[in-house]
Amino acid sequence: MEEPVDVTRRRLLNALSAAGVAPVLRGRPKEPAAGADAACARLLANLAGLLAGTAASNRRPETRGLLDGIARAARRDLAALDGARGRELFAGLPLGDSEARLEESYRRLFGIALATRVPGGRRRPAAFAGVTAVRLRVLDGLVRLYDEHYGERAPQSYGNWFPWEIGIPRHAGRTLALLAPEAAARYPRLAAAYVAAMDRRLGHGAGGDVDLDSRFHTAANLADITTNRMVQGALLGDPARIRKAVADQLTVFAPLDPYAPVHGVTDGFHRDGSFVQHGSVASTGSYGTALLTRVVEALSLLDGTGLGPGPEAVAAVEGWVRDGFAPLVFEGWLTETVKGRALTRPQGGYADTRAVCEAVLGLSALTTGERARALGAYAKHLGAACRVDGDPAAFVSPLSFARYAGLLADPSVRAADLAPRRGSFAFNAMDRTVHRRPGYAFALARSSTRTSKYEYLNGENLMPWFQGNGTHRLYLSGEDQGPGHDVGHYATVSPYGLPGVSAPVERRRTVPELYGGALYYDDPSHPLAFTASSESQNAYVYFPRATAAWSGGTVLGAYGVAGLVQSDDAAFRDRALLPSGFAVYRDATATKSWFLFDEEIVVLAADVGDRAGRAVTTTVDARTSDPGDRILLTGATRDGRPYEGPGAGPAPDGLRWLRHADLTRGTAVGYLFLDAPPLRVTLGLVTGSPRTLRLANPAGPVTRRVFTAAFERPAGAPPLCAAWALVPQADEDRMRGYGKRGGPLRVLANTARLQAVAHTGLGLVAANCFAPGAHGTAGLRVDGPASVIVAYRPPEADPGTVRVAVSDPTTERAAVGLLLPGRWLRAVAGDPRVRVRPARTGTLLEVDTRRAYGRSLTVTLRPGTRTPAPGPRRPARGGS
Repeated sequence: MEEPVDVTRRRLLNALSAAGVAPVLRGRPKEPAAGADAACARLLANLAGLLAGTAASNRRPETRGLLDGIARAARRDLAALDGARGRELFAGLPLGDSEARLEESYRRLFGIALATRVPGGRRRPAAFAGVTAVRLRVLDGLVRLYDEHYGERAPQSYGNWFPWEIGIPRHAGRTLALLAPEAAARYPRLAAAYVAAMDRRLGHGAGGDVDLDSRFHTAANLADITTNRMVQGALLGDPARIRKAVADQLTVFAPLDPYAPVHGVTDGFHRDGSFVQHGSVASTGSYGTALLTRVVEALSLLDGTGLGPGPEAVAAVEGWVRDGFAPLVFEGWLTETVKGRALTRPQGGYADTRAVCEAVLGLSALTTGERARALGAYAKHLGAACRVDGDPAAFVSPLSFARYAGLLADPSVRAADLAPRRGSFAFNAMDRTVHRRPGYAFALARSSTRTSKYEYLNGENLMPWFQGNGTHRLYLSGEDQGPGHDVGHYATVSPYGLPGVSAPVERRRTVPELYGGALYYDDPSHPLAFTASSESQNAYVYFPRATAAWSGGTVLGAYGVAGLVQSDDAAFRDRALLPSGFAVYRDATATKSWFLFDEEIVVLAADVGDRAGRAVTTTVDARTSDPGDRILLTGATRDGRPYEGPGAGPAPDGLRWLRHADLTRGTAVGYLFLDAPPLRVTLGLVTGSPRTLRLANPAGPVTRRVFTAAFERPAGAPPLCAAWALVPQADEDRMRGYGKRGGPLRVLANTARLQAVAHTGLGLVAANCFAPGAHGTAGLRVDGPASVIVAYRPPEADPGTVRVAVSDPTTERAAVGLLLPGRWLRAVAGDPRVRVRPARTGTLLEVDTRRAYGRSLTVTLRPGTRTPAPGPRRPARGGS
């Protein structure tokens, strides 16, 4: 067994020195052992292999679909090149006023160049009567685009910054790399001219280079820019440029410290596996995937050049995969709760996972031994789960198909998930929670003063308002996740009725509806200077944060608890500072907790109301299925009468339980109502359009069978209080077995100050304390805001053992105090931050939560051997 590689910031800095990067930063470049020309040539050869494959990879039948697709696209684009007129380089793409069409023109040139470089003559498109002539046409196209749109005499950048600084440099650089021999002969100064133009267009950089203090040069964006600059350095034969790009990129490898951000950067991976982009958006499945893909690409390009980092860098990326991605993927589907605006894109969770799988395949080729086998086993697991077989577009590189085929053919590599089947994961740095069990996975999206309620940008995710207000996704084992969770789900479920959400009854307007079709609020003359890329736009339009600090939870072993104080967003809070034409919306109020057990997810909701007196709807769940699926709703009222669905008449006032069963797929969800008001249940066909969610989506209709169960609080009514449980994969016997008292579930408290639940079958007590002051439940005494789980019968422990987990969900407290009643218990294992001492009435735990950023701190206790000395009766008050 190989020893794990330590990935501390110090080790990464040492790796920089070992790779010869640190001397570059000090102005003393060090040539690679093989020489500058050989290193640059190796990088370009690695790039060609990654993009076009090798003779060996392309002989494999598994690559045929991808290579045929490359050829078809090239023939289509050549025809468009022939049919262009006037301002077009390609027919249908007029240039001069759209950065998106300009970037697409560069992408098509790259696609044609790629088709001419695919090894194996029989793979080339038949339309390429003369490959050299086609390559020269591509170079001529690059020259035209340079002269008219991108070079030193071209107009200034306009519109979105991304195509100018990332997208176009990527496509142009790759094209020049693939056609380097022809370019050297026909246009020997073209590569240098393009690189100089790319430096000039790096408007958010410094002196034509990366600016690590720029908010645009972080995480995924930084990885894109620096990988592009590595290719540029190879084109110029400039290893110093490559080393500088490597050094800049390596700043994303070390986990972030939110209390001491380097260069002010809060984008990237945190120690708890969270990934944040834009400073506050949970984005593992969007920007995080882009970062993973680009970093693995960069490491692959640098392989064998003598310019790359040491093994610490690869180990860091392995950590991202293990801790950041694996828990978020259930049976091949990557959860929507970490996709930001990308959840409204049409590709869906299986396609997102294929990108992760391809990165893992590339990563496995960069390491050896047991680590390589573990990555290969995970790639094999992902590939089977996300349906790689038979999909010619599953991967981007022919090498990936060849590597995956090799894994399938190797019986010694057994597919294995990197995440446990039973586990609870608190990604508190991005306000997300994932709970996994055999049979289901539950994902929860929260928001706070640290994390955005949603991400809207560039006409994507047009109706996002409640996506961070405790919305959940419940994935059931053994079924196609698409109909229940893809863009069709969001097109047919009301944005005000997302699963788990409490929303005011009102109609909100999208950004284009509010501002005359514009995709953002434009008022550069205002003191807050609203422009397309301004910080004010980010804070109030694109990704506004919530205004309550309490959002978080605690994990103890495989169990968890999460909580949220729902609040207005930053725009409503700051409405007096905003322009008169700026639209703001007030949110409903709610305090919620989720208690994550084996067979149940218990939800408590208190203070569900509205300060403006509006009606509020709280959606227990909303599930979608294919129109042809057979759905059966059954249940029972509190007085024991059967309930057989909304078709039998209005939902009765007192449901004890309800069950949604998809008979076509063989899955079910039970709903146990522990303390609940009347429930509205609906089931029917709904037709919507993905275009309403994202302007670039197809406009055609999508139809789903939609089930909703919701509590409705009328306008002006007192705040609602409710308690219920989701019971995944429950049959009717199990639902009946809970009886009138809820079986092993006990609601101990459900107020805006304290929410607590006991599970008598598991010996667990869990509580969320939301307010200052003392809180008491089940004999526990807790001081101030905190999240706590106590296991009185932890598995595989000696009798009398007690395990405790505590966190500070506000991230603002210095300490949390907790008093366990009864005989004195001594600490036998746990976090050194937990101090245990005897008290007169039990055991006092003083938990140091400074700079823990919501992390769970645990301790294992056993009965003491002496009578406790006199001590405090109550937990000491924690600082704030």
